[in-house]
Amino acid sequence: MLIPTPLLGEKHQTLATGISTMGTSCVDDTDLEDVKASKDRDMPSHLLMLPNIQNQSLLSGFAYCIASCSMILVNKFVLSGYGFNAGIFLMIYQNIVSVTIVSALSLSGVIPTEPLTWKLIKVWLPVNIIFVGMLITSMFSLKYINVAMLTILKNVANVLTASGETYFFKKQHDRQVWISLMLMIISAIAGGITDLSFHAVGYTWQILNCFLTASYSLTLRHVMDSAKQATKSGNLNELSMVLLNNVLSLPLGIILVLGFNEVEYLLETPLLRMPMFWLVITASGVLGLAISFTSMWFLRQTSATTYSLVGSLNKIPLSIAGILLFKVRTSMENSISILLGLLAGVFFARAKLRNNSQS
Repeated sequence: MLIPTPLLGEKHQTLATGISTMGTSCVDDTDLEDVKASKDRDMPSHLLMLPNIQNQSLLSGFAYCIASCSMILVNKFVLSGYGFNAGIFLMIYQNIVSVTIVSALSLSGVIPTEPLTWKLIKVWLPVNIIFVGMLITSMFSLKYINVAMLTILKNVANVLTASGETYFFKKQHDRQVWISLMLMIISAIAGGITDLSFHAVGYTWQILNCFLTASYSLTLRHVMDSAKQATKSGNLNELSMVLLNNVLSLPLGIILVLGFNEVEYLLETPLLRMPMFWLVITASGVLGLAISFTSMWFLRQTSATTYSLVGSLNKIPLSIAGILLFKVRTSMENSISILLGLLAGVFFARAKLRNNSQS
């Protein structure tokens, strides 16, 4: 499952899928041009030969924005609107939906995926453990925090990831990048202070989620080469990572469902006897996977710069929709803090891409 994440995660919003299900991406967008090239290379040729639709870049961008916005709004509706109190079960179900669809497409020859060998699983397992923690904490925080504030708070993961890149990988960021990251911190703090619906439990889960998101990005960068060497083809495309992450998350998710005692709630809740509820959570799983496909389509049709900026600008309508749809109480001070955080995200995207082009 995937949650739309901060711009750092925008690059591999689907890498996480499950993250697709929450739409939290998760990996730094420093190598977007390389990702664009690898997507072109990894996507099967018959998928690349899309119908000759006029303005396909506009259509693919619109589809990507709709999928990524809808994902988090649907999850918020399930957790807060329905009052569903089994976030781990929701994650498992969404991942089952993704695994089912990707496996069916792979077996039918529509998409290519790498075989899940024991060698590959051993390399990927540490990444997957962090991945599951990231998805679960994102679910827990989303239940208590409004969508607009959640979007701003997720920016903190960008700060942690950039700091980790500098410390562990000796990557240098220019002054504009650090200024935008500082603005993100200021907006997150100011937003939290002025949040009329502040919930300590939700904020605690979100802070933990930021650390796990940054850890996921940095760990993924560290193990990616080893993971590619563990495959038969010597490559690991995005759909293979979707399948790998979601399959490995299932046994750990089941253990956590038992550990958090969600079974008792699931046996008692009337929601699981409502066909409409099952339709909604199934749709959330499909949307998570849709983020993967639309992001690949959009990135192929446009440039890395456009892809990053659209991903960042997309948070503005998402925040507005979250406030309006869920009737969030807000203040002028809180709205200004949210706007500052959203603009800082756009500034960050431009600064990162400029920094990358110069280096």
